[in-house]
Formats: sequence, structure tokens, C-alpha cells
Amino acid sequence: MEKNFKRTLVTAALPYANGGVHIGHLAGVYVPADIYVRYLRLKGEPVLFICGSDEHGVPVTMRARKEGCTPQDIVNRYHSLIKKSFEDFGISFDTYGRTSSDTHTRVASDFFRTLYDKGVFLEKESKQYYDTEAKIFLADRYIVGECPHCHTEGAYGDQCEHCGSALSPTELINPHSTVSGSTPVLRKTKHWYLPLDKYQSWLEEWILKGHKEWRSNVYGQCKSWLDMGLQPRAVSRDLDWGIPVPVEGAEGKVLYVWFDAPIGYISNTIDLRPNDWQTWWKDPSTRLVHFIGKDNIVFHCIVFPTMLKAEGSYILPDNVPANEFLNLEDQKISTSRNWAVWLHEYNKDFPGKQDVMRYVLTANAPETKDNNFTWKDFQARNNNELVAVYGNFVNRALQLTKKYEEGKVPAVNIFTDFDLATIAEFTDVKNRLEQLINTFHFRDAQKEAMELARIGNKYLAESEPWKVIKTDPERVKTILNLALQLVANLSIAFEPFLPFSSKRLRKMLNLNECVWADLGRTDILKEGHQLSEPSLLFEKIEDDVVEAQVKKLEDAKKTNELENFEPDPISNTINFDDFSKLDIRVGLIENCEKVPKKDKLLKFDINDGMGGRTIVSGIAQHYSPEELIGKEVCFIANLAPRKFGNIESQGMILSALNADGQLSVATIDRKVKPGCKVQ
Repeated sequence: MEKNFKRTLVTAALPYANGGVHIGHLAGVYVPADIYVRYLRLKGEPVLFICGSDEHGVPVTMRARKEGCTPQDIVNRYHSLIKKSFEDFGISFDTYGRTSSDTHTRVASDFFRTLYDKGVFLEKESKQYYDTEAKIFLADRYIVGECPHCHTEGAYGDQCEHCGSALSPTELINPHSTVSGSTPVLRKTKHWYLPLDKYQSWLEEWILKGHKEWRSNVYGQCKSWLDMGLQPRAVSRDLDWGIPVPVEGAEGKVLYVWFDAPIGYISNTIDLRPNDWQTWWKDPSTRLVHFIGKDNIVFHCIVFPTMLKAEGSYILPDNVPANEFLNLEDQKISTSRNWAVWLHEYNKDFPGKQDVMRYVLTANAPETKDNNFTWKDFQARNNNELVAVYGNFVNRALQLTKKYEEGKVPAVNIFTDFDLATIAEFTDVKNRLEQLINTFHFRDAQKEAMELARIGNKYLAESEPWKVIKTDPERVKTILNLALQLVANLSIAFEPFLPFSSKRLRKMLNLNECVWADLGRTDILKEGHQLSEPSLLFEKIEDDVVEAQVKKLEDAKKTNELENFEPDPISNTINFDDFSKLDIRVGLIENCEKVPKKDKLLKFDINDGMGGRTIVSGIAQHYSPEELIGKEVCFIANLAPRKFGNIESQGMILSALNADGQLSVATIDRKVKPGCKVQ
């Protein structure tokens, strides 16, 4: 059934204010949302673009504890950083608010109280872990222990990051508190729950029957949750940071962040439009669209709609075009390992190149499955597409006009069949782009926009105005006019995708505004219109630039690993007799060389004080032979010999494995005779 909407309300997932924004966030949420909003504005349609910082929840308190400051200090710092990063990158929110505002506290409290007074919530007691030393109930992430599945130490109370298993704190083996280090105890606590199970049949009707047009990844995840059967979900938490639960007997309890955060869309709209916010949130002629990543699908498609339905006066989302995840250099982006490209750092390292990243992220958009970003691909797409295709066509058209027509748009003499065939290739671009953008296929839409530049390059290459000028100057006028009309079309088609370069291009064309309705026309630039001075729209990115970014990634990961190093758990206890069986000696390395055809192996000639011996060790990737000659090292002398090809190794050199993966041989700090025993 055709839906007639008068306006569109677009929300983008609220980023946690406990760190910066990285390219995974951009590809998953903010670039596609900005493309869509800019497109609607270009068409002249009423639209609001709402976002803000999510400032409550455990991630904020964990960072505050780690840094020895207050949660408010953390959110103040990162709210400002995130807000400026988005502004510098051109994400065009109408408002970017925060969930620590007075308005949000009031709106979220009132929302909870409305549902509470209507008897929506279940109230029940459960047992949760309590830290008797810190005197607090522990959030799942404040509890670590041994994973019951893979038996790795350091698994969190909600997930094992080693094997990926979802956990509950009570499943952990030997759990302990990250706050005090003590063993927590189970204590009773009271909380309020949203009974999702009571809304199961309504959600099945609304999603599975009413929204079959949703992306397959979104629809499939919703169906999976519904097929498993929904359960009541807690809406409160024992925590000292957040919005207090507004009922008697709820001291020390706050609204759970997943309940509080989406209400931020509403409170931020109220701050922006205090007089007509209800038109945007309660009028059925408003279309609500949520842009999110796949980890937020359940909250925006099942939980938040249930909250809105239970309240009764709000509209429901019409579409939730969630993206999947973007990997980085073939690895999962990890903020804890600092394996990420941070937006604020990119803006600093690549000033004026926001559109390059926007283009690459859209070209690699993880719309229905995970995708990958590499710096080499970033360089290739810039050099081979933005520079060689788009920028090349624009520069040729403008420079030829400057050379032959003094920078003025020439008059059309007569269109040949060749010209008409070229025009036919792009006159329907507006309809094609609209069809793709309206259905959230931004990757294909950007390809369609780039096709205009390919058409333009082909047209100039085949019409050869630099040759024709010698025999038929009037023909060149027609060629240049059509080429310039294509350039003007590009400035419109790319406006939602590449707003900074589109603005620069309009300046070169001496056009003040960009109107979507003009897309596909061949008379955007009038005869005699004076163009401005042309300049390069994009510039080549050299190898050393991207190599420096890859090195920066690797260095940041190593630094992070060293700063956050935690020793491996102690191995099983042995008795002294077992240890005494090892004969550890000091040996002088008299010679060292690489083992042919074995990249990891070094062959050592050791003076062991007893006639000498040969030892082979797999440390060639950590040392050059020259670094080791003359060192006094510790080695196991009574290890059974082992063959490495034709070489027999008569012992093992002891080494320490550092947090960054580097091996360091065990040496002694005083001169001793070779063969001395290590006690």
C-alpha cells in the first residue's frame, strides 16, 4: 500500500561518549544517514536529522574508573570530541544533543513513569552479583572469570571475547570483581522489566507481515529473535551513573541505558523544536527512519517500537536500514586494541579530504554483509576513480572552455546523432538515482553518479575537441556546451555523497545553488554564463602517505598491547623435583647464522664450557645473527636432541615473549664462565 508522508524524521544511532568515532561507525551509520538526509533536502522535502551522545551506561563508568575521574568528566570530553569530528567531516545533523541534559532526564523519566502508571512493567526480584568490598551491585562487564566454553581467563560477565560466546555472570568459573578484585556474592535485588513476550504477536504482525521491504539482514535478525520467543527485559540497573528510576523504593537504581538512549532521539528533537516536536514524533504523516549498525537492530526494531507502542501516542519506525560491520585491513575493528581509524585523526591527517573517505566508505558500504577497508583500496579508489575519472573529466571540460571560449559557456550550434546518443545516456539519471536512494541502496547510487563522469570522459575522448577546433570551431562550441552540462549534472548528483567537492565544483561553475529537479537537464548552464577559475577537484595520494597510515595502525596496536598487558595465567603447579630435572646453563654465542630455506630459524654455535654445542632456535624474525654474537644466554642443556633438517639441535635457548609479540633472549647481567649452572 502506498504511504503518503509529509515529512521525514531521520535518526542516527547515538554514539557512546566513552571514546571517539571511527570509520566503522561512519560506514555503518553516519555516512549513509547523511547521504539520505542531504538527498531529501536537495529535493526540498521537510526533514530533520537527529543525533547526540549516549552518555550513560557501563562503558562510561568503566573508562572513568580506569582513568580515575568522574563519568561526567568522561562524557564532557568525548561529547565535544565526537561533535566536532562530525562537524569537520560534514555530517549535517540538525541537532547533536546529549543524554545528560536536563531535557533528556525529564523526558526519559516521564516516559518511564507513563509506562509504570499504565501497569506495563513487571516488577520482580532476582539474584545478581554484589561486591562486598566496594559495596555495589556489579554490572556484567565488571565481572570476569574463566569462560565455561573455551576456558580462557578474563571472559566478561556478558561475553567471552576469545570465543565469542554470549554469557551470563553466573556461568563464569571463578568469577571476580574488576572493581575490587574480590569474589562477588549473589544477592537479591529488585528491578522493573518490559514484558516483550506480551508484544510478541503484535511484533510478528507489524514486522514479519508489515515490513517485508526491510533489508534482508534486518528482517532476518528480527525473525530470528521472534522465532526464539521474546522474554521480559530489565529496564533498570543497580548503578550510580544514569537517570534515577522515578518511583519510590528505587534508590540506587537508574534506567538501563538501552531504555534511556533511544528516548534521546525524542529529547534532542524537543530541544531543537520545542514548539512543534510532537508533529515530528506523533503525527502519522511523519516518516520515521532509524540509521543504525547491526548490533542495534534488536533495540530499534523490537525493543524501542515496543516502548513506543506501550506508551501509545508515538509513531513507529517506517524503516531501519541497518548496515553490517566494516573490517579494517582484514581484521575486526577493535577499540580496545586501538585497531581503528579514528575520525578526528583522519580529519587532521587528511585536511580537505573528507569526500575521499566518504566516497571509499560508500563504495565499500557493508549494506547487507560485512565488508573491508584497506588503505591500499582507499588510495586506489582516490587515484583511479576520483582523480582519473571524475576529476579528470571536470578538469578537461573546464580547461578546454577556458582555452577556447575564455571561460564562458558557448552556444549550441546543432546536436549530432552522437551528441543525442550521449544525452540519452544520462537524461534518466535522476530517476535511476531516486529509485536507488529511496530504497537505501547508496553504494549502487554512488556508482550511478560516477557513471556520469565516465560518460563525460568517453564523450570528450571520442569527440576530440582539441582536434576539431582546427577545422570546425562551431562544432567545438556544441561539444563544450554538452560537456559543461554534464559537469553541472555531476555537481548535483554527487551533492549527497561528496558535499565538499560538490561545493567546490559549483564555485568553479559559478553556480550559487544546487537543485535536484535540474538533474538530467542539458540547459543548467545558460549560454554566455561566465565560469570561475578552474582547479583540480581531487589530487593523487602517494604510496608513502598510505604506508604511513598502515604503520600508524600497527604502532598504535603495539603500544596499546604493552599498556594493557596482562600476564598469562600461571601454569599448573609442579613440585621442586620436577624443576630440578632441568639443567639450565650459561653459554656464550660464538657464531650465529640463518638456516637456509627456514625463515624463522637461526643456528647457534654455543661455547658451553664442555667442548661446545649447536642449538637451533626459532627467533630469526626477532633478531639478526649479528645482534646475538657475543651474548651470554641461558639454555637448557639436558633437552633431548632434535633434528631440523640436517641440523641436530642440542638444547633450547630461553626467551621471554613480550606483550607486543616480540621475543627477547634470556641473558645474565654479570660476566660468568660458559657452562655455569643456573640455580
